[in-house]
Amino acid sequence: MRGADKSMQQKRPWYRVSGLVVAPAVAFVLMAFFAWGLFNRDDALPSAMVDKSVPEFSLPPVLGRDDGLSTQDLAGHVSLVNVFASWCVPCRAEHPLFIELAEIGEVPLYGINYKDPPEQARAWLDELGDPYTRIGADRDGRVGIEWGVYGVPETYVIAADGTIAYRHVGPITRTILQDTIMPMVRELKSSTPEKVAQ
Repeated sequence: MRGADKSMQQKRPWYRVSGLVVAPAVAFVLMAFFAWGLFNRDDALPSAMVDKSVPEFSLPPVLGRDDGLSTQDLAGHVSLVNVFASWCVPCRAEHPLFIELAEIGEVPLYGINYKDPPEQARAWLDELGDPYTRIGADRDGRVGIEWGVYGVPETYVIAADGTIAYRHVGPITRTILQDTIMPMVRELKSSTPEKVAQ
């Protein structure tokens, strides 16, 4: 009996070690698949809103800002609209690119803060910086539904005539910004007279 007990005691550490190695390895593999899917999903998901007018909306400002966002703010000039939330991890990943974009000033960037508690939205902008020309707080998500938001983040290119020219679902990467979004912005700007963005 004592020999059997010694045999069991010798085997237990091996099982414990393998369990400690296998569980994190499986978790890592699952996280890798999740990250791959997040950053490699089809950015051109069909949208009934592309080539249609921006929906009529009017949103109050985010806590700490004086200006909200409405349909009228997007008229007369080419712009980008980014739907984001403080609880959205991919939004945090794309945010430094928007800070750079705001510093360049080539195109106004508007924000729709989606289903965020006011204090959390303000804290997020205070922490990461505020690249937005104007931001509207879509606290209940109704405006997001009207825009056909699939999930945050989403970014839209808006033509000067107020139509949605392009929709990108998922986080913006430098490649997407340089190779897809900004060429489209420049093309739209060159083909349309604009008023000065407010």
